[in-house]
Amino acid sequence: MNTPQLSKYFASKQPSSLRRAQMEFAKRTDGVKAINVSIGNVSLPMHPAMQERMFHIANSDSPLAQWIVQYSQTVWLPETQEAFLHIIASSGCDTTWLLAQITDGGSQAMELLLLWVSDANDRPIMLIDPAYSNYLSFAARTSRNVVTLARTLDDEGRFLLPNKETIEAFIQEHKPSSIVVIPYDNPTGQLYVQDDMKMIAELCVKYNMRMISDEAYRELHYGDGKLVSIRKVTDAEVPGIQWRRISIETASKVWNACGLRIWAMITDSAEFHQQCVAENTTGLCSNVIGQYIFWALAHESFEALHKRYDQQRTYYGNMLQDLSDGLKSLLPGIIVSRPDAALYSIMDVRNIAKPWFDAKAFSLFCAEEWAVDLDGEIYTLLVSPMDGFYRAGEGQTNPGLTQMRVSFVATPDKMKMVPKLFAALFYVYEQNR
Repeated sequence: MNTPQLSKYFASKQPSSLRRAQMEFAKRTDGVKAINVSIGNVSLPMHPAMQERMFHIANSDSPLAQWIVQYSQTVWLPETQEAFLHIIASSGCDTTWLLAQITDGGSQAMELLLLWVSDANDRPIMLIDPAYSNYLSFAARTSRNVVTLARTLDDEGRFLLPNKETIEAFIQEHKPSSIVVIPYDNPTGQLYVQDDMKMIAELCVKYNMRMISDEAYRELHYGDGKLVSIRKVTDAEVPGIQWRRISIETASKVWNACGLRIWAMITDSAEFHQQCVAENTTGLCSNVIGQYIFWALAHESFEALHKRYDQQRTYYGNMLQDLSDGLKSLLPGIIVSRPDAALYSIMDVRNIAKPWFDAKAFSLFCAEEWAVDLDGEIYTLLVSPMDGFYRAGEGQTNPGLTQMRVSFVATPDKMKMVPKLFAALFYVYEQNR
């Protein structure tokens, strides 16, 4: 009997590399435990002020009094916008003229951005490889063209931006409508410097491009790095950059509320903001309960917010360095990206693996089949293969074939186990494949 066919898009779709390992592990019935460092699913408690607001969600002065949960305006609850702008201001950035569209997660924000910056089959969007894979996925969904300028990981674990001349030549060749930068980079952990942001802004003005900065991890920088933000690139410094800038903000990382799904797109362009809201009216509004909980941060002092930033940097900074040192000790020759920002490192086994090594196959081997005994407990490890973060062209080798991303989201005691667990699984895989 004939049955309706799936669309070509649906029929060809595969699960995201970020989620695939945990989906496959969920099918196991052998009692093996997993340390899941495949996605940035933060395991710390939500900010105390947000907890307090959640526990008293139906107060008489709350818009949710008597547990009546109505739609908000599409654009926001006004106090939720205030919270995002207050956080930006706490980082020393001018919030004059800024407008916020609250979105259901970063994924909705990314999709709206792609619809804004280019029409289908028009000027492409420029990304810098390796790029957060959802940008590539949403570009495919919305039929937007993407071009990527590659970064490479050197043997010292450094991801570096190409120089200005290389970036400019790439822009001249591909004529993108916009560029997406992630200054506290997911997936690499690279920290841009403010001079990088200024240089890219100057090119955006020169070639009539928009500049999009994904600042989900702003304030999560380690060592001597200074705060980097698109909001610190002023029109006085780069004439013409005003109205071209947009940033993405989130409740997920610094505030430990991934599942709240409250993000925002921040712009000083009233035209973009108006049309973005118009497009998003089909989605009605973002999670009202989540908006109300996040609203609590509008009332935190700058001093309290900076104390929070310091706590987060100390917590993650120690784990980042411990992982790098542990892996290099157990697997001489492995490359581990330098943890300068965000909460990720890249492990590259290109110098120690056999020629047929494939990071995706390895991640599924760990998720579906294998485990090792660590101190009397049977564990496996879930990591993200990096192939989906690159857009390798025809005939090019995808650098992600030997690379895996680790997210620093497990508890500190579990993160200390990751080097030993990874090394054991790597050796088993090499011997059994």
